[in-house]
Amino acid sequence: MTTNANELLQITRDPRGVVTLTLNDPARFNALGGEMLSALQQALEDAGRDESVRVVVLAAAGKAFCAGHNLKEMAANPELAYYQKLFAQCSRMMLTIHKLPVPVIARVQGMATAAGCQLVAQCDLAVAADSASFATSGIHYGLFCATPSVPLVRNVPAKRAMEMLLTGDFIDAPTALTQGLVNRVVPGDALDTEVEKLVASILQKPRLAVAMGKALVYQQRELGMDAAYQLAGQAMATNMMDEAAQEGARAFAEKRQPVWKNY
Repeated sequence: MTTNANELLQITRDPRGVVTLTLNDPARFNALGGEMLSALQQALEDAGRDESVRVVVLAAAGKAFCAGHNLKEMAANPELAYYQKLFAQCSRMMLTIHKLPVPVIARVQGMATAAGCQLVAQCDLAVAADSASFATSGIHYGLFCATPSVPLVRNVPAKRAMEMLLTGDFIDAPTALTQGLVNRVVPGDALDTEVEKLVASILQKPRLAVAMGKALVYQQRELGMDAAYQLAGQAMATNMMDEAAQEGARAFAEKRQPVWKNY
């Protein structure tokens, strides 16, 4: 187990290639200020370049998962150029999660609001404590959560997403589960165990198949049906040429468990 920590982001890696990024600014509810965004960007890019990384878990310290952008910081800089740079920086980080070749799992122990809710929606998977809560609350302060709406409407049915965006009201963890924002909800003391179940299952699968699958799912979602099938068919044909898939097919035919040389 190796750990690299700074003031805002703790980075831990275990021998299996599981990297945990822990937002570590509980006094400001882990707000996504410029420094936090930069730290996340660098850590995600590092994980994406390292082929031994298998899974990234995004966690947080303190009572809140993430309260979104720091409105005090934003109010102190009333300049269009500053706001454009901040939101572009945040969007770049979210897209890095989207494009990362390994699954990113949100471990949500507390409230996730505005860009914090966006962060949960942007992750590939999310496990929440039953005490967690979610809101796109910018509208309460005159700021429609436009960038959070991007992954939100790709996770939650349109009218449910619009209700969250227009009212800014909180939804609880069971509601988030029902609406598709999170995958699993468990008591707080079972949160790590439930995250580990997902991690362990993913680690049993070949890395290349997982990477190709993640990329394909997001690419085909933006296409029409014909183009999606064309892309998916090509992806499966390419995937089948990989040695791990060939071994999997042989194992199925021979009624045995596959033995992969390199996941």
